[in-house]
Amino acid sequence: MNVQDILKPLQGLDPQHPGNWPLPARLAIALLLAAGIAGFGYWYFILPRLDTLAKAQAEEPVLKQDFEIKQRKVAALDALKEQLAEMERSFGALVRQLPSRAEIANLLVDISQARVASSLEEELFQPQAEATKDFYAEVPNKIAVLGSYHELGTFVSNVAALPRIVTVEDIDIAPAGSKDTKGRLRMNAVTKTYRYLDDAEIAAAKKPSGKASGKGGQKK
Repeated sequence: MNVQDILKPLQGLDPQHPGNWPLPARLAIALLLAAGIAGFGYWYFILPRLDTLAKAQAEEPVLKQDFEIKQRKVAALDALKEQLAEMERSFGALVRQLPSRAEIANLLVDISQARVASSLEEELFQPQAEATKDFYAEVPNKIAVLGSYHELGTFVSNVAALPRIVTVEDIDIAPAGSKDTKGRLRMNAVTKTYRYLDDAEIAAAKKPSGKASGKGGQKK
């Protein structure tokens, strides 16, 4: 059966009086209209939403991964806050170990007393110029002492045990090389003390140094 055989019963129908059509013809027309309406509705309403759904499904794994990462960060936020608080406490404790400018002189005396307690002979004790850093100043001090290896080790240990932060750097140990030294060793080193800067010093350190140079000399 071809299309003409299907449409043949409809060829004699009067379009002006559809109520007189036979029941099979009316059912066929109703089915065609329903199919057309359904097809138009699918094309106009469903297809665009299927495209949107496909895009949303494609983005879902990325969004899910992003959500899981943010969720883990939120879960770790309390731990990070506690770590930050602990770091601030540790930093505060270290800053409290730095002496003020007024305490530097006493600290240098403590280093000298550590030398005396170690039975070392002093050849040089020469404070150097400060080096200013971000929030503290480095105070170096050149020393040269004579003594046995054990006495030198005791001195370094005593300096390390001071309540303030003092380091011993640029250590050079060699035989004293003199009859009067009786086989003792000479240690040249730099002890470094650190003091915190007050607010005025920090503000002064942040100011630009010098004035901008002007243009060349005036024309004659």
